[in-house]
Amino acid sequence: MAISFDKAFGVHQYTLSVRAKRAEVLSSNIANADTPGFKARDINFADAMAQAQQHQQGFSLATTSERHFALNMDAPGTTQYRNPLQPDTGDGNTVDLQQERSEFLRNSLEYQTSVEFMNGKISGLLKALKGEQ
Repeated sequence: MAISFDKAFGVHQYTLSVRAKRAEVLSSNIANADTPGFKARDINFADAMAQAQQHQQGFSLATTSERHFALNMDAPGTTQYRNPLQPDTGDGNTVDLQQERSEFLRNSLEYQTSVEFMNGKISGLLKALKGEQ
């Protein structure tokens, strides 16, 4: 009898990938806090989870020649520009460093929570396979 990871892990296997992608976006915002014209971005977690559960991790453009290079893009609706909470400082940058750090920390804690939940599920599966209680 095969183990269905979708049934065993539920939604938490998808939350890990979405949280990892969000960490990349937030760290990019922090790294570009002093870049003129940079617009802060974030991931709509609900939309990204819906797409991850449908196994739509993104899309790529078709190539008609072997000399074309592949261009992979995010699925529509996952990465969005954030509405700034502070007025523009004149350089067009919309990154609020305190907000980005706060969101990064929150995302890290939620990622760790999902990892701990997955560890518990894996431990349970290992006990079941070994016949332990």
